[in-house]
Amino acid sequence: MEPGANNLATVTFAAIEAARRTLAGHVLRTPLLPAPPLSALTGAEVFVKYENLQVTNSFKERGACVKLAALTAEERDRGVIAMSAGNHAQAVAYHARRLAIPATIVMPVMTPFVKVKATESLGATVVLCGETLTEAQARAETIAAERNLVWVHPYDDPHIIAGQGTVALEMLEEAPDIETLVVPIGGGGLIAGNAIAAHAVKPSIEIVGVECALYPSMWNAIHGAARPCGGATLAEGIAVSKAGALTLPVVRERVRDIILVGEPLIERAVNAFLTLQKTMAEGAGAAGLAAMLAEPARFAGRKVGLILCGGNIDPRILASIMVRELERADRIVSVRLTIPDRPGILGQIASQIGVLGANILGVDHHRLFLDVPAKGAKLDVTMETRDAAHAEEIFRVLAADGYQPVRLEGGAALE
Repeated sequence: MEPGANNLATVTFAAIEAARRTLAGHVLRTPLLPAPPLSALTGAEVFVKYENLQVTNSFKERGACVKLAALTAEERDRGVIAMSAGNHAQAVAYHARRLAIPATIVMPVMTPFVKVKATESLGATVVLCGETLTEAQARAETIAAERNLVWVHPYDDPHIIAGQGTVALEMLEEAPDIETLVVPIGGGGLIAGNAIAAHAVKPSIEIVGVECALYPSMWNAIHGAARPCGGATLAEGIAVSKAGALTLPVVRERVRDIILVGEPLIERAVNAFLTLQKTMAEGAGAAGLAAMLAEPARFAGRKVGLILCGGNIDPRILASIMVRELERADRIVSVRLTIPDRPGILGQIASQIGVLGANILGVDHHRLFLDVPAKGAKLDVTMETRDAAHAEEIFRVLAADGYQPVRLEGGAALE
């Protein structure tokens, strides 16, 4: 591919093979491993491609490396600019530093701090601007024009698409019997490159895309729909409001379907990767698994390849997800009790809960609620339980003791 090429005809299987040669020795060939716990969870035979093991913890290194390696000496001297919510930013910064190319990265202000910090640590100049990727892109384009920088688009570039397509080449070399690839979609660079590569190697393979429900840009483009794009999503890496001009035709021709997934399923998938596979997945990286959880019947019994495309997640968010999933599984439950306000009652309740085998995590005492007598109080207890049945057993005993237990969720009583 020549520098500056910008038409779809350049994104061929030969270009993807050439990209793999460019990447050799510079980007990790990540492992593809069977995932028995995820297979048990989904009913499919799941294989996971661990792109979260790249130096910058995402697949974006592939496209960035290919793009920067294709620049002329004059273009390298001018420097590059990119727009990204984090992973493309780190990939461009990393390979730009390796090739001694000055790099400026524009990131939305909502980008997790861990990604901003990581990008700066790789030597790039970071500009925070805009609430969305679209706004950040507009600012990046302005800076590029003002300073004559080379634009490194996160997905709408033939070099980027070819680099990303090397993932499928590696997957099908190691597991040629994979029947379905489930690929996250932001602007479409990952799914376009991998659809081209996978169909060249195995024409019968099924390609299924997945977008977060808050940003159905590619789904809209394919279906001629106008679902709104916007909102805070855990999968900020694929929170793209407009499908790529180069990637859309490839998706339209080669992708069987696009599944939209909501935030609870993305959270569940992130948690499953951590607790079942013992590996880190950001929201976008877990989107493929979220799609399988959304439509298990579609994938049941099939050999499915998942691309764990990124592992850059804010530790604070990850901790919150783990607690929320424990709550959804009734491993952590909260209950509001109505109690007499007299000495010793808290000790009695704590002892009873202990005898029942639960562990108290927190207690909050309310004396000023107007729906209890002056000599009464409300007691909120958060406890760790074994499962839903165990929680129900505790509630029954507390009710029999006259404490009128009411389940709490999100800080409010469920009447």
